[in-house]
Amino acid sequence: MYGVTESPKGDDMSIELKAVKRDDIETVWKMQIEAFSDLLQKYQDYDISPGAEGMDKVMARFEQPWTTYYFIMHGDEKVGAIRVVDKKDGSRKRISPVWIMSEYRNKGYARQAILEVEKIYGSDNWCLDTILQEKGNLHLYEKLGYHQTGKVERINDRMDIVFYEKD
Repeated sequence: MYGVTESPKGDDMSIELKAVKRDDIETVWKMQIEAFSDLLQKYQDYDISPGAEGMDKVMARFEQPWTTYYFIMHGDEKVGAIRVVDKKDGSRKRISPVWIMSEYRNKGYARQAILEVEKIYGSDNWCLDTILQEKGNLHLYEKLGYHQTGKVERINDRMDIVFYEKD
């Protein structure tokens, strides 16, 4: 497990990151499907949504030597997960995806998890992308120092993907 981050509110909302093991991939996949189901239904982005992926795709990512998945833990509860891509070749590190289970959202867990991975991997040279129409996501990433690159990819009539970097 990796360190504990204090909650911005000073209450007991601290988290730990616990590296995912091969035996945990089915749990990660089930959590991912559940966590992204509302967005999948809202945007109908069946080709790219983490909510529409098969377990084989999650396993293939897990097996990439440059990928590490972490459970976001609050006590004994898995409140979400985050995947970090670090090829260690000078290219940007990437967060893709990060999610918080619906019952734990809006408590600062995603922010704390991103701060924790930045402690582990360094706080510069990152990239990520998110749904342009999800203003809460944009606010989170911008508050953490990420800036839009100007690249926006149209997915369908309902949704666009916006790209972020942090130097």
